[in-house]
Amino acid sequence: MSSPLSVAELGLSQVRTWPGRVRELWRRSLRFRTVSITVGLTLVAVLASGVYMSISVRNDLFSSRLSQVLDDSGRTMSSVQRLFESADINDRVAITTVMNTVRNQLAATSSSQLIAGYRAPGQEYNPYAPQGFRSSELAGGVLTPDLRNVVQDGIGEQWWQSVTLKGASGEVPGVIVGQLVDVPGAGQYEFYIAFDLSDSERTLQFLQQTMLIVGFALLLLVGAVAWVVVRLVVEPITIAAETSQRLADGDLGVRIRETGADELATLARSFNGMADSLQQRIRELADLSLVQQRFVSDVSHELRTPLTTIRLADDVIYDQRHSFAPATTRTAELLHTQVERFELLLDDLLEISRYDAGSVQLELEPTNLATLAQDCIDGMEALAAERGTDIRLVAPGGHNQVEMDPRRIRRIVRNLIGNAIEHGEGGPIVVTVDSNADAVALTVRDYGLGMSEADAEHVFDRFWRADPSRRRTIGGTGLGLAISTEDASLHGGEIDVWSRPAAGSNFRLTLPRTPGGAVMSYPLDRVPDDADGSGPPIRQGDDA
Repeated sequence: MSSPLSVAELGLSQVRTWPGRVRELWRRSLRFRTVSITVGLTLVAVLASGVYMSISVRNDLFSSRLSQVLDDSGRTMSSVQRLFESADINDRVAITTVMNTVRNQLAATSSSQLIAGYRAPGQEYNPYAPQGFRSSELAGGVLTPDLRNVVQDGIGEQWWQSVTLKGASGEVPGVIVGQLVDVPGAGQYEFYIAFDLSDSERTLQFLQQTMLIVGFALLLLVGAVAWVVVRLVVEPITIAAETSQRLADGDLGVRIRETGADELATLARSFNGMADSLQQRIRELADLSLVQQRFVSDVSHELRTPLTTIRLADDVIYDQRHSFAPATTRTAELLHTQVERFELLLDDLLEISRYDAGSVQLELEPTNLATLAQDCIDGMEALAAERGTDIRLVAPGGHNQVEMDPRRIRRIVRNLIGNAIEHGEGGPIVVTVDSNADAVALTVRDYGLGMSEADAEHVFDRFWRADPSRRRTIGGTGLGLAISTEDASLHGGEIDVWSRPAAGSNFRLTLPRTPGGAVMSYPLDRVPDDADGSGPPIRQGDDA
């Protein structure tokens, strides 16, 4: 007893099967496919527009904030420069006092407390020059050497650089603005002001979240609208498809309800008009077919009475043919042969008309197919001997009793053997019978003329002959294989053929063990084992 699936195994199996379900739904559902494509394209459009808007807003925010920063820094640096120029600096204490004032001025006039000031390198030593200063937040390499180098090269010019600042909530984006200022009595100093841009970052994040929510809502709205629109359009198409399927199944009276005056109503009217025309044509064809069936049946029955009279007269003449002149004797023999063939043709036409009318009933009996095949072989030995043909029966199976109509199956087997004698060119014929749990089968293999694949496709057609110029020598009517196909189909079986020019043919009859059932497997192969010519034909006189 197998153990139940665990929750993990069940979940994994569901994960493995859902892609297949989605693919099947995509293949079978026009609604799902249309809505999916619409939502997918909308998603691409929303993402593209969202990315573009996000980049544009970010650039605009940064440009606006940078302009503010540069203006603020410029005003601060100008006030610092004026402060230095207006101060009375004559000793180290005065310079230090002014520097402290500048430091406070930087923090007061700018909107940032992140400031730094350094004496530019490369100047002569000045004992009165005060040391630089720096906010603790600008430590750790925030102020890069690249920025300091460009600031040191240009006095009075502002330079800026985007940096990452360390705030109370973590790292935040920022901008550092630097400028070189000339301090009287102390030399040149670099002053830097760092500005926190976290407010702009929060504004950008708010806009991005808003666009994400709006985009998701828009996606749902477009999906809902697409579903409603597709439902309005696809529903009539679905109805038309279901109606056409019912029409194909034989319900000729079904129609599509016509409402409105739009394109779908025009489609419904056109479809109903087509259905009316089709129904009328089918009725005409059915009536014509019924007339033809009745005609064939009536003609066959009407010809039976004069044919019986002709047959009686022919028998009398045929029995006395030896007392006639040689030419009259030959005429009597030809008349007897053609009367017999005409009688067979009438029988076949009556049988075909019964099949066309659907009035054929099986008379089932438990029958041994191998024994039936042997009886047919015994009954045709004389005909085979006239052609120099040896008929062999190979029956590894098929000896169990199977419910079948023995008269019809015997007719099939005799017809197959007769055709093999007709076209076997005097070569051997092998009849094989075998069975399995589902079916019984019989094959008739000859080594005669054979047929091409194109001819083999038409061999079961009525009155068809592979070579119309070839004369029949055993009185065939051209309906034998067609009737055999109908007999096999009535049992739920089938007849098929393998044939190659100059390699002979192999006809296979397969019948289900249960009458009316389906053939699920084949006890015998359609292509014989010696199809490649590796096996020599069985010659007359060999051991069976």
